[in-house]
Amino acid sequence: MERHDPPAAKWWQLAFGILCMAMIANLQYGWTLFVDPIDARHHWGRAAIQFAFTLFVATETWLVPVEAWFVDRYGPRIVVCFGGVMIALAWVLNAYADSLGLLYAAAVIGGIGAGSVYGTCVGNALKWFPDRRGLAAGATAAGFGAGAAITVVPIAKMIATSGYETAFLYFGLGQGAVVVLMSLLLRKPGISAPIKRKVLNLPQSKVDRTPREAVRTPVFWVMYAMFVMVASGGLMAAAQIAPIAHDFKVADVPVSLFGLQMAALTLAISLDRIFDGFGRPFFGFVSDKIGREKTMFIAFSTAAFAVILLLGYGRNPIVFVLATAIYFGVFGEIYSLFPATCGDTFGSKFAASNAGLLYTAKGTAAMLVPLGSMVSAAYGWTAVFGLIIGLNVTAAALAMFVLRPMRLRYLSGGDQPEALVARPAGIA
Repeated sequence: MERHDPPAAKWWQLAFGILCMAMIANLQYGWTLFVDPIDARHHWGRAAIQFAFTLFVATETWLVPVEAWFVDRYGPRIVVCFGGVMIALAWVLNAYADSLGLLYAAAVIGGIGAGSVYGTCVGNALKWFPDRRGLAAGATAAGFGAGAAITVVPIAKMIATSGYETAFLYFGLGQGAVVVLMSLLLRKPGISAPIKRKVLNLPQSKVDRTPREAVRTPVFWVMYAMFVMVASGGLMAAAQIAPIAHDFKVADVPVSLFGLQMAALTLAISLDRIFDGFGRPFFGFVSDKIGREKTMFIAFSTAAFAVILLLGYGRNPIVFVLATAIYFGVFGEIYSLFPATCGDTFGSKFAASNAGLLYTAKGTAAMLVPLGSMVSAAYGWTAVFGLIIGLNVTAAALAMFVLRPMRLRYLSGGDQPEALVARPAGIA
């Protein structure tokens, strides 16, 4: 029997998905708090410990296309429930890890769990909001970007008072339990009201491209390369912010800002998550108005400026907090802009699968995170910052001078002569 969903159902589903995303955020953004305590206990070295972060991000991203297949076949509930169990298991293992092998195994388990939740919640939001995919995807991704903001302070306090093992154990079990509970409330949409169309003055494809067709186009690989460039810098910064703060001697310096007073590192991570979460839907909205590539150029250039500011004046605790907040405020937009650009370029029918393939660029970028630790050990943070600046400047230039004209040529091809006409959103 066909099910008709009440109007409020989609908003509840969006809220459930956002909460699930918030519960997995610490697996990536809270990790930096554990790096130095783990090293102090076991003396494995930052580079070796950060390889666990690389494994986590790689498994979290590269398996999303597989997990999306399970969602399409079995629905969101069972996949998210599985993810909740896996993320809890991962942090419990981290609490007892007495070898790098066990730490790496936990990272793989956590990546599988986080990817199950991430891919499912974003995909489910797109299905519930066919007329507002940008808003739904941006809000869901914001849950992942900002989710750690509400727990970073208690995690930091628990690490300081009870040890990192206790923090891993209790927060792992708590986060996993919330995800499992929310999974029981998730479901696919039934029969909905006709889609209310909106006009977007953006170049969009009139032809739906399958994933096999998309990966055969140069424009896909230009987007992939840009995604890797920007994501690698952001992942390096996310994984290294605590070591950077300690090396800059600002980590424990009290800072008063925006009515908040706490240690510079704790405040920086909290604001980073808030700015990151806000930036994802904000830049998605801006890109609907001025275009994807122009928005990318603004965001990537601003990221480079923030790192230059950090390099020059980051040993001032207030500058450290503000510079990192600016950087992450413009970094998270890649998780809104690249899926939107992918959908514009290759059509709506296979948008989830194509965006999932493009999202694997984050896993590729994670391979550069240990490089950041090795470069910092050999040449100092100046070299790492220079690398991040160069990657963002290059990506900004590619957005305007390579991707934009390439996409325009691709969309104006002979098989879709009307592709550049402003069209109602959601029509492939």
